[in-house]
Amino acid sequence: MTTPRILEVRQGLLKKNDQIAATLRARYRAAGTTVINLVSSPGTGKTLLLERTLVELKQRGYAVAALVGDLETDNDARRLARSGAPARQINTHGICHLEADMITRHLEEWNLEEIDFLFIENVGNLVCTSSYDLGEEMRVALLSVTEGEDKPLKYPTLFHSADVTLFTKIDLAKVCEFDADLALRHVQAVRPSMRVLSTSAKTGEGLTEWLKLLQDRRSHPAK
Repeated sequence: MTTPRILEVRQGLLKKNDQIAATLRARYRAAGTTVINLVSSPGTGKTLLLERTLVELKQRGYAVAALVGDLETDNDARRLARSGAPARQINTHGICHLEADMITRHLEEWNLEEIDFLFIENVGNLVCTSSYDLGEEMRVALLSVTEGEDKPLKYPTLFHSADVTLFTKIDLAKVCEFDADLALRHVQAVRPSMRVLSTSAKTGEGLTEWLKLLQDRRSHPAK
């Protein structure tokens, strides 16, 4: 008997989030800031990949910053700060995803016009994160070789909503017996023709292609 009420509340929350996200998207575009939302389950290597990405983009002359979502602790924000880029932690205290109003609050005192790339490292979760628009230019789904090839089939909503998929920790593919071709077929079964890159933040494999994709997206943003 309570199901309709639960659905109404959820729809109301998502509608409010979408309105705030639309405002954020307009702010980003007016400021010329390219916003990337990184989404994955825990343990895919998001933070290390992001740390290397921040360093590489800074070396190329881009102004970069990061917002990091976790239930608790500021460990990841402190790690990312080693790159020399501004980084802020968002603690959700039990909420399994970031929401647009959280982003708005943590952008205070940052001048977006001075930021070329803003990265949002979402909370490690493959379900709720797919429903909440953060106003991003590009949503990136990360799939670690340690997770197996069938994650896109198990969590199709996330991969369908993503613009790009990164296979991460590709240096461990052999020992994990990861079948990249099978994983690619599963991704494209959910989202045909989606761009998929294989990366290793540890060895640097695939980072050149990843950085080029980011720079190309900044030069040719979605309309």
